[in-house]
Formats: sequence, C-alpha cells, structure tokens
Amino acid sequence: MAALNEDRDVWFVTFNEETYRRRNIVERLIGWLKECRNFLTRFENQARNFLRILEWSFTQRNLKTLG
Repeated sequence: MAALNEDRDVWFVTFNEETYRRRNIVERLIGWLKECRNFLTRFENQARNFLRILEWSFTQRNLKTLG
C-alpha cells in the first residue's frame, strides 16, 4: 500500500513480501510463455486453439522438468 507523507507530499510504498512472491511467479510464467511465442502466434487466432496451445506448452514444460 502507498501512504502519503503530508509533511513532504511524498508517497511511500510499503513492501509486502507475499504479494511480491505471487507477482514473481506470474511474471516468470509470462516470461516462459513468451519463449513459446514463435509457436503460439501461428495458432492462437481462435480461443479453443489458444487453450490447446497453452495445454501443449505446459505439457512440454512438465516433460522437460521430469526428464
């Protein structure tokens, strides 16, 4: 949350560790999906195709992790 210091008219932002952790997870996921973009951009015109490609990407990721 941000708080206004009325003496200086400056905004201070407090650090929330739990929010930072969740945000980091989401940012890493988006970064990983961007690596698959060259394949994804060809097939994501329809919603069902987009969902299938996401499933494929997660399957590929899990197989790499397990193997």
